[in-house]
Amino acid sequence: MSTPQEAPGFCRDCFAAVEPQDTRCPQCRGPRLKRHAEIHNLAIAHIDCDAFYAAVEKRDNPDLMDKPVIIGGGTRGVVSTACYVARIKGVKSAMPMFKALALCPDATVIRPDIRKYSAVGKEVRELMLELTPQVEPISIDEAFLDLTGTTRLHGKSPALSLATLLKTIETKIGISASAGLSYNKYLAKVASDLEKPRGFSVIGKAEAKGFLAEKSVSLIWGVGRAFQAQLLKDGISLIGQLQNMERSELMRRYGVMGARLYHLSRGEDARHVSPHDESKSISAETTFNHDISSFEALERILWQLAEKVSWRAKQDGLAGQTVVLKLKTTDFKIRSRNTTLDEPTQLAHRIFSAALPMLKREATGTEFRLVGVGISHLSPAVTETKSLDARVETLTKAERAIDKLRGKFGRHAVERGLSFKSEND
Repeated sequence: MSTPQEAPGFCRDCFAAVEPQDTRCPQCRGPRLKRHAEIHNLAIAHIDCDAFYAAVEKRDNPDLMDKPVIIGGGTRGVVSTACYVARIKGVKSAMPMFKALALCPDATVIRPDIRKYSAVGKEVRELMLELTPQVEPISIDEAFLDLTGTTRLHGKSPALSLATLLKTIETKIGISASAGLSYNKYLAKVASDLEKPRGFSVIGKAEAKGFLAEKSVSLIWGVGRAFQAQLLKDGISLIGQLQNMERSELMRRYGVMGARLYHLSRGEDARHVSPHDESKSISAETTFNHDISSFEALERILWQLAEKVSWRAKQDGLAGQTVVLKLKTTDFKIRSRNTTLDEPTQLAHRIFSAALPMLKREATGTEFRLVGVGISHLSPAVTETKSLDARVETLTKAERAIDKLRGKFGRHAVERGLSFKSEND
């Protein structure tokens, strides 16, 4: 009998080798078999935790396991995550809450706990890093992995290591994840979306072009609704049509995007897994239950958001040199403003102080439905230079002292007065 490394497939539960004729695992009799002609020759993976926020909440409250759960809140908020039970009813991420509750009125609605989700996401990341240092995080629960060379390190093919990782996430952390395995990042991401939850999908070199040909152009990375509409207007709806066009013609029509269409339609993606391209920004935002025009009310909410961003930055050991303010008006128009600091920061009072003048310039009577703040141009945090401004130095010392107290007694053990009486409570 073939070894797991030699066989064209394996059992996803016990990792025993399976042959083409097997319908169940010869060892554990499980049905979850994975076969593919190239399965042991592919090394680029994409992992995405299944309905992550909802999965964490169900893990922590087993009574919710078979019930529809929506992570979001507020009558005018949006769905952050919907569990698969809620998705069957038609609930989707980014859907307005009132629509989600109309589709699934019996859903349990839970406000997001980013602190908890970040901690669990960190646990998942650590398991990934035990497998390979070549991990490129995309979000709190999603990452690319380059498994090239892991065979020598772990004594099994990248595919077997990946399947083992998925099982470890389930047994150690208590949530499930889906994975895609291919020869580049684009196809690994496409593969990970093919079978959810608890999926493991493979796209090999031999089948890639044919597989893509029958798919909608919307499957191509970077083709959103507006660009898809443009392509449809030009008579292009399937990736196969792009495969029959010359690169020069696509670039003449669509510029730089034309080159992307040419290469991705053929399953070509030269991007490498970049471990250092971690978070490009850290941000927090909130949608109000009712429109707000009061600067004082917006100021209080801005401080709360600055503290959230600061906490996440401190947890990740990062600092940002650019502070970004985001506002959304009642007619859904977005205003984005930014300012660059003298040095990167992770301190709440510095993020708040940088964003506040921008808010003052915008909050002149306009009603807003959303406000957000964030930091970008991230770098590893270092001890910030002492300020010549005595007040700033005092605020910095006070914030560090509060951080120590929160670390000992909990995040909400100490609150600044500005945090209270939020208009969005």
